[in-house]
Amino acid sequence: MMLTVMFLAAFTLTTVNSQETEETITYTQCTDGYEWDPVRQRCKDIDECEIVPDACKGGMKCVNHYGGYLCLPRTAQIIVNNGREDTAAESTGGRNNVIRRTPADPHRPPPNPTHQIQCATGYEQSEQNVCQDIDECATGTHNCRADQVCINLRGSFSCQCPSGYQKRGEQCVDIDECNLPPYCHHRCVNTPGSYYCQCNSGFQLAANNHTCVDINECDANNPCAQQCYNILGSFICQCNPGFELSSDRINCEDIDECRTSSYICQYQCVNEPGKFSCICPEGYQVVGARTCQDINECETTNECREDEMCWNYHGGFRCYPRNPCQEPYVLTSENRCVCPVSNAICRELPYSIVYKYMSIRSDRTVPSDIFQIQATTIYPNTINTFRIKSGNENGEFYLRVSIVGGQTSARVQRELGDVLIKPVLQCFGCFS
Repeated sequence: MMLTVMFLAAFTLTTVNSQETEETITYTQCTDGYEWDPVRQRCKDIDECEIVPDACKGGMKCVNHYGGYLCLPRTAQIIVNNGREDTAAESTGGRNNVIRRTPADPHRPPPNPTHQIQCATGYEQSEQNVCQDIDECATGTHNCRADQVCINLRGSFSCQCPSGYQKRGEQCVDIDECNLPPYCHHRCVNTPGSYYCQCNSGFQLAANNHTCVDINECDANNPCAQQCYNILGSFICQCNPGFELSSDRINCEDIDECRTSSYICQYQCVNEPGKFSCICPEGYQVVGARTCQDINECETTNECREDEMCWNYHGGFRCYPRNPCQEPYVLTSENRCVCPVSNAICRELPYSIVYKYMSIRSDRTVPSDIFQIQATTIYPNTINTFRIKSGNENGEFYLRVSIVGGQTSARVQRELGDVLIKPVLQCFGCFS
């Protein structure tokens, strides 16, 4: 192999030297291996390694030289010698081949022009009398089909299928990329010569147009009326306390707590957006958010005069005289009036009258006993009589007299409901 290289190099150099002695045919013509440079007005070397297809065979590499080229082993090294005008290939002790080459001298006079050249198939002679490649794709001299793409080659051309198509026989058919290894994360849609990826609902294509990433709907447009929670590929809505999701699973509707139970409030329930509240009748206050408790106006504020005493009852209060006794009775204790026996008028009147005030709840079942008094046995042979003296103008109360064990008692019963007037019971010769 080394001898072959040396022979080629010597042969080429001889050719170059012989060209310098030939006569010039025309001023713009150059010898083989050279072409006219209109800018520098001289002949310049042609790089055959660039224009000759497959210049070297058998794995050899092409090295351009004056007026020709060399085919050298792939392992050959090239050394440029500025002081010598020879080119040689040498091998030292089994080392890689080395090529010494003297670079072209730009001041060397151009070689003498030579005759017309013969170009290989696929090449044509240029105005500079060199062989240049014919672009069959540009000139339309190729024979590619309408569904094929013409690719120009050095000295030839190739008919190939467009991207996304494959050759089947003489035709180009579409490549179904969706049947190949997965290009798409979720779904693949084949198109003529290409494809594109789609994502499932709740996802969107990433910048690479292949991967699907989750859409955070809560950050994007927050479709929920109140609370939004993002999940993979979707979202869920929740409502604040006191609301419930509507049928569309997005909006929230107020819960009417007052309709869920009749016992949620002791007196009355008032529904409000997202909540409820309990109210009590006049004279009561809410305790513990749901229970009604009587307001003791006698301990807070009332309109009783100094000569009156305040009596609290459920839902209100009453002002009563501090001295309920009327002539000829005199007050002997807080609520007892006594008619003195020394007074002749008292002989026909009850000896004592006891005043008692009580509250009667309006929600008590009727008829029911309100209170009971019993006749005294202090005075023997005493005739005891019971009657309702006042407060029963509407007939809501009645008196039931009974004798048990020789003792007479009277019970005042409530006949009707929601009674605000309290009866005054008068008993002659009796005690409570």
